[in-house]
Amino acid sequence: MINKSLLKEESAKIGIALDDIALERLDTYAEMLIETNKTLNLTAITEPDEVLYKHFIDSLSLLTVVDLKEGAKVIDVGTGAGFPGVVLLIARPDIKITLMDGTNKRLNFIADVLDRVNLNAEILHSRAELAGKDKQYREKFDLVTARAVANMNTLSEYCIPFVKVGGIFAPMKAAKADEELDSAKGAIKLLGGTVEKICHLNIDNCGERCIIITKKISQTPPKYPRASAQISKKPLA
Repeated sequence: MINKSLLKEESAKIGIALDDIALERLDTYAEMLIETNKTLNLTAITEPDEVLYKHFIDSLSLLTVVDLKEGAKVIDVGTGAGFPGVVLLIARPDIKITLMDGTNKRLNFIADVLDRVNLNAEILHSRAELAGKDKQYREKFDLVTARAVANMNTLSEYCIPFVKVGGIFAPMKAAKADEELDSAKGAIKLLGGTVEKICHLNIDNCGERCIIITKKISQTPPKYPRASAQISKKPLA
């Protein structure tokens, strides 16, 4: 399905070593993604080489800017068809990952993929603003990430409540996220975070990517996250 030699080579270029098991698992994932997409809208990217670069290499790029300790707890908020979360798990089977989405059909697809590739993750069907208030998930994660979910001030309110103090929020954003960040700095501070660095990546055939590394330095006030309607109507400034 995908060119595994190319995937290994391109991953190595960004400093990520994939063994044969990971390559086989990603191949299976790509095959299932493309096949399932014929009946369920999972992605607009369906050519094998595009899946390789724009889903797999792009997702792996997060590991080049975040130092994940062994057994780290990670949550992918709004995981969709599993990007970046499932790819991270395939590359790092030691991590304990929660894949959260509000759409059950996507999560059922992910469950099928994990079953086929013999990996385990917590699959959470929930809205972020509800799970972020749940003691089981609130301030429990070493890393919280999200790819192409919402703008920074809104996304921060959804995601930072999941980060434990000392942990990292690292959203994967499009190239020009600096403007978004300017309008979100107040929200990030209010929610207990501080921006440590902005990583601009330009990876072959993936385009430009901006990953904003935000460290959680204090607990999020209990009132956050607010209800979804409030977050949309009056984003934190």
